[in-house]
Amino acid sequence: MIDWSRVEELREEVGLDDFAEVVDLFLEEVDETIKEFEAQPAGTRLEEILHFLKGSSLNLGFARFSQMCLEGEEALKRGDTSAINAAEIVATYSQSRTAFLARL
Repeated sequence: MIDWSRVEELREEVGLDDFAEVVDLFLEEVDETIKEFEAQPAGTRLEEILHFLKGSSLNLGFARFSQMCLEGEEALKRGDTSAINAAEIVATYSQSRTAFLARL
């Protein structure tokens, strides 16, 4: 679910103090974007939202969540909105967030 080697790599790249700020900013932005994602009608900015979530979450090691966003983004490019399970994506983010914070 979480790529802990990526988390450690990022922590080393930015330093411990800045890492805490990166985590806070990430959680704030992704939490807000998840709310927007849940409220979007099919096809309305979903590809852009999923792209943002994919990139942000991959940077912080949320591997499974990022993969699900990539799959959703690719499905939208094919015009297949039925392949996106928003509830599962949101649940995976929630589980990843909980696991991430518990280990920090």
